[in-house]
Amino acid sequence: MARIIAVANQKGGVGKTTTAVNLAAALAAAKRKVLLVDLDPQGNATMASGINKRDIKASGCEVLLEEVEIAAAIVPTDAHYDLLPGNGDLTAAELKLMDALAREHRLKEVLAKIAADYHTILVDCPPSLNLLTLNALTAADGVLIPVQCEYFALEGLSSLLDTIKAVRHRLNPALEIEGLLRTMYDVRNNLGNEVSAQLTQHFGDKVLRSIIPRNVRLAEAPSHGQPIHLYDRSSRGAIAYIGLAGEVIRRERGLPPRPSHAEALDDIEPPAYGDSGPTLKAPAANHQE
Repeated sequence: MARIIAVANQKGGVGKTTTAVNLAAALAAAKRKVLLVDLDPQGNATMASGINKRDIKASGCEVLLEEVEIAAAIVPTDAHYDLLPGNGDLTAAELKLMDALAREHRLKEVLAKIAADYHTILVDCPPSLNLLTLNALTAADGVLIPVQCEYFALEGLSSLLDTIKAVRHRLNPALEIEGLLRTMYDVRNNLGNEVSAQLTQHFGDKVLRSIIPRNVRLAEAPSHGQPIHLYDRSSRGAIAYIGLAGEVIRRERGLPPRPSHAEALDDIEPPAYGDSGPTLKAPAANHQE
């Protein structure tokens, strides 16, 4: 049975879709059977996978509305993972689901039909805490949270953690945090180093050891419709996502150990914020280009 991981952060521009696509490709390269679900109406994960979101015959919209069986909507990719594509029609699906019974469970119900065919199912969530994201959290076993190592990195984590706790208590008792992933990291940037230290201080072993660096090749890959390991497998970005895939697999196998029960989430509290944002102070000369 597949482990379902929602890749979520309500803050945009943190590498969420980049992580979903490249983790899917790296896991597939490790001989895992992977399904990537593009639940973002922008359809960026679909395009980055080499599938034109405007040409697809069926998307997550029709699947969620039960107009098409999920197996008929899934398409293969050149990176050897399967994709349930998404596009702007998902916005219409969200509106139509508002009045549906058990609307938060719709994705969980459709994924259950094909879960036995995969080792891992990754869900790329929209950059907001809406009904689509709620569906992903209800269906998921864990939540992977990309966090950009910049000044406002911690902003929004409080709301996301509150949402995760609410979902766990009301809809999905087994939901846990898969990990916080530091993205767009530049070791030369003093502020980035401070953000990284604060994340470790507040979230402990929930911060993954893998770190995704700032990398030009990684930024270029989506415009070519390719995951990074197909576009430039020797790049620092490709190596970082291979490392992340290895860490995800090790955690699934219990190495290093993760909390044995979902209640461990209650022990995680977000850092305190002032009216103007996080308590982190930027140094006067915070980086060098």
